[in-house]
Amino acid sequence: MPLKQATLSGTKRKGSPQLELPVKRRKSEEAGFKDSTLEERYNIVDRQFYPPEMTNERCAQYNTNRIERPMQTLSKAQQATEHARDSIDVKHAVVHWFKCDLRTYDNKSLHLASKLAKSHGVPLVSLHIISPQDYKAHMTSPVRVDFVLRTLEVLKEGLAKLNIPLYVETLHKRKDIPDRIFDLCDKWGVSHLFCNIEYEVDELRREALMTKKGLERGIAFTAVHDTCVVAPGELSSGTGGQYSVYTPWYRAWIAYIHRNPRQLWIFDPPSPNPTASRQDFKDVFDSSIPGAPENKRLTDEEKKRFRSMWPPGEYGAQERLDKFLKEKVEKYKDTRNFPAVNTTAMLSVHFASGTLSARTAVSRARDANTTDALDGGHIGIKGWISEIAWRDFYKHVLVNWPYICMNKPFKPEYTNIKWEYDEHLFQKWCKGQTGFPFIDAAMRQLNHMGYMHNRARMGVASFLAKDLLIDWRRGERYFMEHLIDGDFASNNGGWGFSASTGVDPQPYFRIFNPLLQSEKFDPDGEYIRKWVPELANVRGKAIHDPYERGAEREAKKNGYPKACVEHKASRARALARYKEGLGRDNA
Repeated sequence: MPLKQATLSGTKRKGSPQLELPVKRRKSEEAGFKDSTLEERYNIVDRQFYPPEMTNERCAQYNTNRIERPMQTLSKAQQATEHARDSIDVKHAVVHWFKCDLRTYDNKSLHLASKLAKSHGVPLVSLHIISPQDYKAHMTSPVRVDFVLRTLEVLKEGLAKLNIPLYVETLHKRKDIPDRIFDLCDKWGVSHLFCNIEYEVDELRREALMTKKGLERGIAFTAVHDTCVVAPGELSSGTGGQYSVYTPWYRAWIAYIHRNPRQLWIFDPPSPNPTASRQDFKDVFDSSIPGAPENKRLTDEEKKRFRSMWPPGEYGAQERLDKFLKEKVEKYKDTRNFPAVNTTAMLSVHFASGTLSARTAVSRARDANTTDALDGGHIGIKGWISEIAWRDFYKHVLVNWPYICMNKPFKPEYTNIKWEYDEHLFQKWCKGQTGFPFIDAAMRQLNHMGYMHNRARMGVASFLAKDLLIDWRRGERYFMEHLIDGDFASNNGGWGFSASTGVDPQPYFRIFNPLLQSEKFDPDGEYIRKWVPELANVRGKAIHDPYERGAEREAKKNGYPKACVEHKASRARALARYKEGLGRDNA
């Protein structure tokens, strides 16, 4: 039988600190880490790749700078090797390593690599590594893997028109990635390798290692900031630290860009290679994009469905952005919270895979506005820019509080909240069978599209964490394993907000009423009827609560379940559990 209660122990993250502790050691008495047996049982902590959850005391050591943050490790490695890397002569080619930046337009690392290659009269070569272990460790969904692979096909074709080869290889052991890339550089006669920085812990540590190790191989490895409009570390509060509240951070973000308009300058696509590159790298040009790893394959039916919804590549991203700014942004502020109304940009998949840069999006939005001020002019445009900024905010948080990548919530003091592990209720939530129509519609949208409207994400997350009191990390993982736009920092930030364990969250005593959410954000029931066909013929307010508003016969006939919990009682239970965990007698 599933356990009924357990202690909140944070979040198994993309980037837990596998370099700090051998994976096979798991005793709770090990310094800085605790027993994670329960978390392993429910696939919250993956001990194949990561150590147990760290203690609250170890989190405090990060917060007081007694443990070096991974971004600091990379920065130190870059500073210590700068002169040596600058002293390396360019050889026969320059390489750009594509990761979550699958575009040629406005790609800083690609631009710098192309510029260096052109200035020395040598070709630019590009590569991408498919890592099944990375996909598993980072909970990457099969639908996102499929989108990436289809995008690589588009990218390879576009680069080939510029005589630039793209080599893609599947590497089964993630620890072999650095040496394999250096081996390819040796094979191609490359002494300069570029990439854009990823801010999760694994990636930062890997890039710090490659910065130093590259010198041993005679290779200058350069990782640059590009994912965020404003790089992490550029903004600081009045006390000199990182902001943990969005509103003052956003004001600082706006002010920084206004003072530094170059932040929105767009990087040109790479220059074409000489035609001789076609022959020099014939084997790379002739190579194909590998298929999905066995652990991330879609069925034929899923491939057909998802591919009809999500065209790959940067060209589709640009078209979608332009269409949004021309046709939808005027209504964005008033309609963005209504899932049934198709007025959002639907660009999250492109931000997550890097087929569109946040910089391009903000720059285009500014150009479409009536003012250059990012917080002025058209209410829809400035509202949308503020939504894009959330992605930067969550990455800044990730860099400064890296333990959210290490099995911990942003607020370690919330560790003592006791969660439920009721598998039956969890599966009802996953399948959209909770008996709460708005919640079920949202989960069915996710399962069918690999996507969910943001307002609905907030609703289902609050419902899982507070109405069901199920460990929110299970829901966070389910999202990552099913979303086409799964991005660690944003997903973690959203779940932390809804469960009240994260950065700048809703107060723990604010618990969404799923019925009121349904009535407020789907007043006519259009969203519910689309995704819950059992209720398609239910009219009026009964759509939100069929068993209590006179539509029981229709709901029962079509097999729609009754509500799995009673909200009022669930709310009282959640408040009591949070107060108990936080050691509070009252709110």
